[in-house]
Amino acid sequence: MSRRYPSTIAAPVEHELVERKSRFIAQVAPVSSPQEAEEVIAAARRRAWDARHHCVAMVTGLLGDQARSSDDGEPSGTAGIPMLEVLRRRDLTDVVAVVTRYFGGIKLGAGGLVRAYSSAVSEALDLAAPVRREALTQVTVAVPHGDAGRIDNLLREWAAHHGATLGETSYATHATFELWTPAAELGRLRDDLAAATAGALAPVIGGERVVDVPGRG
Repeated sequence: MSRRYPSTIAAPVEHELVERKSRFIAQVAPVSSPQEAEEVIAAARRRAWDARHHCVAMVTGLLGDQARSSDDGEPSGTAGIPMLEVLRRRDLTDVVAVVTRYFGGIKLGAGGLVRAYSSAVSEALDLAAPVRREALTQVTVAVPHGDAGRIDNLLREWAAHHGATLGETSYATHATFELWTPAAELGRLRDDLAAATAGALAPVIGGERVVDVPGRG
């Protein structure tokens, strides 16, 4: 059985939650490193410099093995850890969440804060486009230019039904299509390509790597 990798998200999203006059503005963003996460946090602080709190949770690393959180002045355990638990429950990595709070004058209590911070992140993630990560095998198919359009359509259709994703296409003496394919589907690809081209085309199998597959959480 192949290893399962945590997912990430395609693009930053923002969501505002109002709880007893306090505003909780959640931003979740994809990041490639803790350093990039720090840049997102710094930008949030600059943008909302007059807010009382900027609470943070992040998970990074291919396996989601790096994590940290901050309550930023809220009572200990009421903000950063609940936010982090939302990211963990969603099985996400390479994601940072920042929740900016404008205090509305009414104290929420520990339970109210936990619910507000976790709900702000959860509702923001509901708006995000998921990106699944899988270990896929590189396949290239070199095609005469006159057949490129037909094979392009064929590979797109095939990928959509076999858990594969298209990579780069290069043009030289031939058009060379790149496809990232589950190892279990390589035989099927070889057979389907041969059937569609009367044996004229055969895939060249390359190496394996972890690839982002958009749109499938």
